[in-house]
Amino acid sequence: MLQPNNTFVVRRQAPELITPAEPTHRELKLLSDIDDQDELRCQVRSIHFFPRNPEMEDKNPATVIREALARVLVFYYPFAGRLKEGSGRKLMVDCTAEGALFIEAEADVTLDEFGESRPHPPFPCLGELLYDVPGSSGILDSPLLLIQVTRLLCGGFIFASRMNHTMCDGQGAAQFLIALGEIAQGASQPSILPVWQRELLFARDPPCVKFIHPEYKEKTNPKDSHMKMDDQMTPKTFFFGPSEVSALRRSVPDDIKNCTTYEVLTASIWRCRTIALEPNPEQEMRFMFAVNARAKLNPPIPVGYYGNCVVHPCASSTAQDLSNKPLAHALQLVRKAKSSVSEEFVRSTIDVLVIRGRPSYNYDSTYAISNLTRVGFDEIDFGWGKATYGGPAFGELAYRPDVFSYYVSSTNSKGESGIMISLSLPNSTMEKFIKELNKMLM
Repeated sequence: MLQPNNTFVVRRQAPELITPAEPTHRELKLLSDIDDQDELRCQVRSIHFFPRNPEMEDKNPATVIREALARVLVFYYPFAGRLKEGSGRKLMVDCTAEGALFIEAEADVTLDEFGESRPHPPFPCLGELLYDVPGSSGILDSPLLLIQVTRLLCGGFIFASRMNHTMCDGQGAAQFLIALGEIAQGASQPSILPVWQRELLFARDPPCVKFIHPEYKEKTNPKDSHMKMDDQMTPKTFFFGPSEVSALRRSVPDDIKNCTTYEVLTASIWRCRTIALEPNPEQEMRFMFAVNARAKLNPPIPVGYYGNCVVHPCASSTAQDLSNKPLAHALQLVRKAKSSVSEEFVRSTIDVLVIRGRPSYNYDSTYAISNLTRVGFDEIDFGWGKATYGGPAFGELAYRPDVFSYYVSSTNSKGESGIMISLSLPNSTMEKFIKELNKMLM
């Protein structure tokens, strides 16, 4: 497995702008009131490792994907445009067809060197596999998409991408990449056609906030309690297969045995992380998680919608209760927060964003998890087969690793399906977290 101090040579061709293969509409398209919140004005990165496929020896994956990108941008033409700001800093896409950035590269390394069984985060070499083209990473008036395809000595390749988060959430990003793969394999159009319709997630007129929404800050307070983390953070991934999940379920009382794997896993990690951090016993510990709101609305958001459609309910407990009470305490809090997401909660979230002027998330003593196991990152195929790892690109470029973790679908060395989770904690705290987790897995 490559370590942070390992180096390899990546030879990159000059970055190029890929424009849609056919003429597209020149228009201004407003983002939704979920899309244009300040918190999403950032870049999100994903990475996929594809092994050698003997049947594709005569194909250059960079050429195949470059040509497919031009064709898929005919359908997803806003990705070839540039973000602008209107009145009140309202975001919109100017569909200029200027294009998305593409880089072809090759590296003197094999896929096995990223992990003998299969690659897994963190990826300390991310900056080599997804080059930050100077001047390209801005939110406004910059390319909305960057792709780098790096061919490896073994015949495999690495596909890495960077997207402007205001354009899409995890499901939307996966939808786009799946479409890119379908066209790379010869499809004339994506199996799921993209839907814009961002007006479906505009605030009501007048706005009506019916929930407290502790996930957002009321206002900036210099006395807000924020748990300080060491500068030296340790990123680590954990795999939870059938045996690990079964072990965690032994701590679940009979009256809530019907809880989901996601709920059990989330409550267990939140509890172990709190114990490891050793906060003040009376400290309020908050847990925030992303919920896909597409099916929460009536009528549901149309299939093919690729904008941000996620809300973040919040659970909280004192550190003392979270650490000392049985797992059922954390589990019930997670389930209650999760079940609170209704159509009215979603509408209230959108309205509060407008009324408060796009408030920031409240990260004070907060841990957040985004479940990406069902969005489709593991379904992306450019003709070489499925990736051995496909999902968020954890590494030195990850967004707020002190707060956010992600669940992705994975398999272990035995071929068992399960969930991989990323976690970053200070060095000494990580050791305590592993100790607490092992107690639960015994």
